[in-house]
Amino acid sequence: MVTAPDRLLRRLEWRLGRRLDGRLQGAYRTVWHGTGLDFTDLRSYTPEDDVRHIDWNVTARLDEPHVRQYTEDREMTAWFVIDRSASMRFGGHEGKQSVAGELAISLARLVAQGGNRVGAVLFDNSDKKVIPPRGGRDQILRIARELTSSPAGAQARSSGDVTDLSEMLRLAATTTSRRRSLIFVMSDFIGDPGWERPLAMLTHRHEVVVIRVVDPAELELPDLGLVLVEDAETGEQILVDTSDPLLRSRLAEQVGAREDTLAAAMRKAGVRPHRVTTDQDLLAVLIDMVRRSGR
Repeated sequence: MVTAPDRLLRRLEWRLGRRLDGRLQGAYRTVWHGTGLDFTDLRSYTPEDDVRHIDWNVTARLDEPHVRQYTEDREMTAWFVIDRSASMRFGGHEGKQSVAGELAISLARLVAQGGNRVGAVLFDNSDKKVIPPRGGRDQILRIARELTSSPAGAQARSSGDVTDLSEMLRLAATTTSRRRSLIFVMSDFIGDPGWERPLAMLTHRHEVVVIRVVDPAELELPDLGLVLVEDAETGEQILVDTSDPLLRSRLAEQVGAREDTLAAAMRKAGVRPHRVTTDQDLLAVLIDMVRRSGR
């Protein structure tokens, strides 16, 4: 019997093979430097460096300590840290959560093709799940099954708690502490402030790719007349006239201020996020990410 996750993976594999053919060539090569065999560069010595890496010939010639850098050839471990909170269930294309899930499965399939391992951290305030990294198609199917199922308590009334993004990132840091990894963080970043410091700590050890998933209705209020609006995080409801020009103007100002605040927090954390909207072609987004990253 073919399950829904299996059908989803087959569909994505077919689209990936057709659209990415010829774009991903060659074996994986890590972006980190370490104790590999291939010499890549020289740089000035810092107190944190291992003295065994000092190039004494260059040091004597330049009268300044220099260390040799090598490229490490090794398997890569990729983690997918995915926000599964109430606000992620909002939006078109079956919600931001569905978009994040399909993008995560597609990326995981690409990573696993080279024999690399993938794992996942699925986070909601009341439901936290860690899938240890493994290789192979069965691992992608396991992640797909978890992503296509509803989080525990998803249908229950919201408790009024806003998503604790700091806790999600700290959980990711604890889970991935054993070895440096490639980490994809997928969220709408709607939650309690103060998450930029845990995100910066995560980027200090790992290569982190932040993917912010948004819905167009969050950026510009659609003109639908009188509607009942509910906060997905807190459950608060309010009746609003979406045709009111004053309301639309004030909301536009708030959206602009929120975007500026979010951009400043990302810069403080040292990351450049990819923004994905629910009305975009996900494969086009993926191709653009591959093109821009060059790996």
